[in-house]
Amino acid sequence: MTAEAAQPSQTTSRLPVFDKNMCHEDMERMMTNAETASNFLKAISHEGRLMILCHLATGEKSVTELEELLSARQSAVSQQLTRLRLEGLVSPRREGKAIYYRLKDDRPKKIMEVVYEMFCSAE
Repeated sequence: MTAEAAQPSQTTSRLPVFDKNMCHEDMERMMTNAETASNFLKAISHEGRLMILCHLATGEKSVTELEELLSARQSAVSQQLTRLRLEGLVSPRREGKAIYYRLKDDRPKKIMEVVYEMFCSAE
């Protein structure tokens, strides 16, 4: 065994340690959290929704602004915003005839930062 292989990893994982002796309540909580995470990931897995979240990560936008930024029809943008709203990722605000959307919390922004770092930043 090389000296390199014998040394523990320098990075510490924030992932849980699974144990066959975990209590039922812990397993139930993990299953609930897994379902919530799965729904979140499904919501952002569509290219249009992902792009909307990227734009909203920089601040509130009107539906019209999003249509222009995405070069998409109002119906398509509204459909994706509806899904994001139902998943609790965005919230609307009406001002006259215009509807503005913003991220509901920091979860989507954190994911967008990781996605950007992994796929969009210059290597």
